[in-house]
Amino acid sequence: MSLLHHDGRDEAFDFTSHFREDFYACLPRRADALFELCDAMLCKDGSVTSPVDLTLLAEHRRGHGALYDALNQGCIDADRLRKALAALPQPKAADGRLVLTVDVSPWLRPDAPTSPDRLLCHVYGRSGRSSDQFIPGWPYSFVTALETGRTSWCQLLDAIRLGPHDDVAEVTARQVRRVVNDLIGQGQWEDGDPDILVVFDAGYDAPRMAYLLTGLPIEVLGRMRSDRVMRRPTPTQLEYALAYPQVVGRRSTARSSASPSRTRGASPTRQPCRSPTATALPRRWPGTVSTPGSPPALRGSTTTANSPSSRAP
Repeated sequence: MSLLHHDGRDEAFDFTSHFREDFYACLPRRADALFELCDAMLCKDGSVTSPVDLTLLAEHRRGHGALYDALNQGCIDADRLRKALAALPQPKAADGRLVLTVDVSPWLRPDAPTSPDRLLCHVYGRSGRSSDQFIPGWPYSFVTALETGRTSWCQLLDAIRLGPHDDVAEVTARQVRRVVNDLIGQGQWEDGDPDILVVFDAGYDAPRMAYLLTGLPIEVLGRMRSDRVMRRPTPTQLEYALAYPQVVGRRSTARSSASPSRTRGASPTRQPCRSPTATALPRRWPGTVSTPGSPPALRGSTTTANSPSSRAP
């Protein structure tokens, strides 16, 4: 068994005690009942299936009437709570920089038809993509700070619910900008420190997010989808033949096997004029994009400056 050093325990207790005071100050109405409700949620064994079950715990010293009164009439100062979370010691990467991640996680509500603003949330199946489902629920956008090393623990900094008419990119950009400004205001980042790394999942458009977050000391890192297609320069005939020798070989064999005498309307001494692009190259191959009148792009090339993916939206 490994125990924290005495100074380490005192420091951790000091931060926890100050955060509890800051959190209590974020509850302008029904503060005592809401504070005990949060303690009961944290101390309960297992998941919370019903709020009224929390009144049976020792941490909640009030009855179920006070609990529902706090949920209906209570209030939380969200801006003050965000600043309190940003003031906590933040985990950092090995190079000393802050690493933030953004993702959407749904709260599924299939049995609540009267709940407002529900959306169809994508849920991954256990037996492949064919078993994926769309279940009614509330999607929430989370911003967390990652720890270094192989761990699944993260520090939550902000969470907002996405509405049916919200633009996910714009709402997420405002959320990330607010979190970064709170971290800077609490002294978590200063001039001369490495830029904050913001990691987005494949569902976000990384170039657009970088454009919307212009002016912040951050670097945007986005995971690309497996079926993402990039627009590249048109390859030459030689480059295409080297990249797809089997395709060019099959089409050359098919052209040579056709007899001129069997070609209707063609003279044995004069073949119809055909474009090399139309005969030797297919219109489109999986994983490439071809423009009309040009061969498909090769994989492995870099994005050109004239491509739509490199321009700001």
